[in-house]
Amino acid sequence: MKKPLIQSAQAAARPLDVGGFKITVLASSEQTEGYELFRIAGPEGTGPGPHHHAWDESFFVLSGAVHCGVEDVETLATTGTVIHVPGGCTHWFRFAKGGGEFFSVTSRGNASKMFEAFDKGINWADPDRSALVSLAASYGQTVVAKPGSSGNSA
Repeated sequence: MKKPLIQSAQAAARPLDVGGFKITVLASSEQTEGYELFRIAGPEGTGPGPHHHAWDESFFVLSGAVHCGVEDVETLATTGTVIHVPGGCTHWFRFAKGGGEFFSVTSRGNASKMFEAFDKGINWADPDRSALVSLAASYGQTVVAKPGSSGNSA
């Protein structure tokens, strides 16, 4: 039998450090029996490089602005913008001037475990790109090389 989830802000998990921005797991797939909910916030210039994974991902910008790309489409998403990324589509984002915050929903529940592993397993002050790419791959995420890079961009 499915269980309801009602959780106060005070009961939320601590924000995870993922490359200079913070991801708070609001609900894991174990809690919802499927999808996951996140609050993601960061200062200007932070965010993941191009990557893709099997799960769908949707974003709703709560404050500030986020530069993002999905496949060949790039945009500056401002407060109130909704972005949906189907599983398998290459995408990236960078918080714009002044930083920002967004709410995210993912399907099939592997993202929270990956974010927890990034928080515990990567030294973000001096990240080992090969270790980051390998760790992402172990959770089903593929880091896509930027044009002209060595292939280990994150």
